[in-house]
Amino acid sequence: MLIADTVPSLIWKVTLGDGRPAIVRDLKPRGLEDAASSMAFLAWRRGEGAIRLLGRDGHRMLLEYAGERHLVDDLDEHGDRAAAEIAAEVLARLGTPSHHPFTTGLQPLRERFVGLFRKAGAERADGTNNLYAEAAALAERLLANPRDVRPLHGDLHHENIMHGPRGWLAIDPIGLLGDPGFDAANLFYNPLERDDLCLDPERIAFMAELFARTLGQDVPTILDHAIAYGCLSAAWHAEDGNRVDEQRELSVAAAIRAVRR
Repeated sequence: MLIADTVPSLIWKVTLGDGRPAIVRDLKPRGLEDAASSMAFLAWRRGEGAIRLLGRDGHRMLLEYAGERHLVDDLDEHGDRAAAEIAAEVLARLGTPSHHPFTTGLQPLRERFVGLFRKAGAERADGTNNLYAEAAALAERLLANPRDVRPLHGDLHHENIMHGPRGWLAIDPIGLLGDPGFDAANLFYNPLERDDLCLDPERIAFMAELFARTLGQDVPTILDHAIAYGCLSAAWHAEDGNRVDEQRELSVAAAIRAVRR
């Protein structure tokens, strides 16, 4: 049964020979870009904090069924802070040591930031000194002084954390290699439809303290990761000509910067 048609893939719910449900992710050209790194991450985690990779056939991935409840559903029922605590628990599980060395194929975090550096360079060339330039400088500093470099999910947010038979698990990783502070960053910008939350200084401060404790980092560094990530996301939207979402990401990044100061 087809359950989702997204930009990177078609998602099918299937039944295995033993009667258990599973997911087939049928990758589109956009999804193939991150397929190798995504599988490398899942193979390394071996189901700890993330869904299990059960197999691959060409451009199709067979994945563990993660359930039907997203973290955003928990937020709607139990509140934002309860959801943030769950996200922190998943973040912590994704950072637990693995008995298996991670393989090649993970994307270095610096490569992920190419779009931000390109956008900031173009802005500087036009004589513009704005949040893009500041965020690019932050990203350079963070990349030059990473803490606890390890495999990262790369796209952790409220729709990519699901509850099922094995509890809360992360789905749809990108598969990066870098500072785990990056994995907390996207959560500040989600849920996408809840700017009442994402722009709230108290919420930003709470999440920064929570994720700092979870990752053993300081609050300013977590906020720096969040600012850099938001401007990276805005740069991607700018490349796509999506002015509305670009400005939305920049507005949240500015709110985070205000808390940081």
